Amino acid sequence: MTSRPPLPDGTLLHHRAEGPATAPPLLLGPSLGTSTALWDKVAPELSVTHRIVRWDLPGHGGSPAGLIGPGATVADLAALVLALADSLGIDRFSYAGVSLGGAVGLHLAVHHPQRVEKLAVICSSAHFNGSKPWEERAARVRDEGLAELAKSADSRWFTPGFTVPALVEDHRSADPDAYAACCDALAAFDLRAELPRIGVPTLLVAGREDPATPPAHLREIADAVPGAALVEIPGASHLAPAQCPRAVLTALRAHFDGGARRGMEVRRQVLGDEHVDRAQARQSAFTARFQDFISRYAWGEIWTDETLARRERSMITMTALVAHGHYDELAMHVRAARRNGLTPEEIGAVLLQTAVYCGVPAANSAFAVAQRVLAEEG
Repeated sequence: MTSRPPLPDGTLLHHRAEGPATAPPLLLGPSLGTSTALWDKVAPELSVTHRIVRWDLPGHGGSPAGLIGPGATVADLAALVLALADSLGIDRFSYAGVSLGGAVGLHLAVHHPQRVEKLAVICSSAHFNGSKPWEERAARVRDEGLAELAKSADSRWFTPGFTVPALVEDHRSADPDAYAACCDALAAFDLRAELPRIGVPTLLVAGREDPATPPAHLREIADAVPGAALVEIPGASHLAPAQCPRAVLTALRAHFDGGARRGMEVRRQVLGDEHVDRAQARQSAFTARFQDFISRYAWGEIWTDETLARRERSMITMTALVAHGHYDELAMHVRAARRNGLTPEEIGAVLLQTAVYCGVPAANSAFAVAQRVLAEEG
């Protein structure tokens, strides 16, 4: 649903809320020149597990232009976000933002840490290449409007040949004075010295093809924020949620969903770092959702269930793999069974029982696989 009209005692940022009202809140911030539409391909799926609140910058989308003026700062924008959260009865929230929206998130994590549960900063920076470019852009927009600048939006936001017409139209139709005030905020923003103060779990997401905030800017934040994680998305430029939504969604789910993180921990414990690292290295935009599925459900829900011990789960898994003839997977799980405490004799007993219930030919192939793996393991 979209937001109601501004409250009588104060004007709010326009916002769009999705997901269960009782779910953990997650606020999504936009980049300069865009609207809540930036999150159209990501927010609906995040709303399955979170109360999503997308918001518009002043003078963008449905937000009134008069919320900020010349000389605005990122702190001013952060105050507007907090006022919006207060109006919705949200005290503590997770936050993800792109570019200027990411800068707002960094400011919140430094100056209002009691309000932020977890933080994701996407295609953004702790500084934006100094004040001069933004001062010049602000002056140009105040003089000429946004029509000419919007013509270069595709080259600044996306890789060649890709576009999202609705976002380009957002750029073209934004209020010039409010846009310029946002440029003022970017010109004055430099949080590098304060990054070590951030204590909330923080994820940095970089687009490898991003000319505005290249990966080095995100690495700089990751190096300074204690315990931060960094993900680089191949083929993504500045507006990664619009261009590579699946990859961004996978990264955000892993960060904001504790089950996925726990699943990855268990996956590594059972299958080993070497195997998981290989799987991660082979991951592509095409396979990312499947890898997320494995981590969230197979490892995050089934293998973390303590009703059965891991050695018992290994026995069941090997039996199922023999029954269906998945011998490549069987080799992996014979190694996992050893890691889970089964002896070679116990593995042999499991495979012998499969000869009765899955058939002798299947068991024969399984014994060959297991014998090879156990010999390799020494």
